[in-house]
Amino acid sequence: MRPLRDESMQLIVTSPPYNIGKAYEARQELEEYLIQQSQVISECVRLLSPHGSLCWQVGNHVGDGEVFPLDSLLYPIFKRHGLKLRNRIIWHFGHGLHCTKRFSGRYETILWFTKESDYVFNLDPVRVPAKYPGKKHFKGPKRGELSGNPLGKNPGDVWEIPNVKSNHVEKTIHPCQFPVELIERLVLAMTNPGDCVFDPYMGVGSAPVAALKHGRQAYGCDVVQEYVDIAWQRVHALRNGELRTREMGKPVYDPAKPNGGH
Repeated sequence: MRPLRDESMQLIVTSPPYNIGKAYEARQELEEYLIQQSQVISECVRLLSPHGSLCWQVGNHVGDGEVFPLDSLLYPIFKRHGLKLRNRIIWHFGHGLHCTKRFSGRYETILWFTKESDYVFNLDPVRVPAKYPGKKHFKGPKRGELSGNPLGKNPGDVWEIPNVKSNHVEKTIHPCQFPVELIERLVLAMTNPGDCVFDPYMGVGSAPVAALKHGRQAYGCDVVQEYVDIAWQRVHALRNGELRTREMGKPVYDPAKPNGGH
């Protein structure tokens, strides 16, 4: 990250290791993990544009059966840099580990921070279908007019997007792969065409793919060479029109299709 220019990134979006002993990380004491995260976050703040957004997607660290919510533990680090929290987005998914001594976890969080109060936010490209699209005002000066935006409604801060499991169209060898659709919504809302998007824990390149799909510039890094190689393969496949990704906004479950259309 150090060779990259100060304030050059409009959007920094990532999902760091959760310190739970996955193949791509060495498990540490929680305090050591937070120190390491603090160093990376500091570099991210340096790279972030004054009008940009930083999105940190995390779940829980679990030790001896106790849950430690990483978003709560990391929040003070971001605040020490003067960042402002705009949303705590809940990413809800339907599948994961089945717990026997607590309720099974089915969501993770995205902390969305900005440096300034003047930041890029484009709502129209990420609107979702309204529950009652033809609803109209029934009284008052707007009687008979549509009561909602014709482009759809604000998606809110709870997003239901499938995680990448074995039957997912985007699945690679990475055990905790970002769904491209999750990043697409952030890219469209928080950047403009031509802006730079960066992922400091890139993995197999879902964030760069999401950025490039929508005419942004993409940057990313990772310490596992095999993941970086796959990321390049996915980028080349995207440019050749050969990369398969889950359609943005596709219903999670369609009862009319076999197995719900997953």
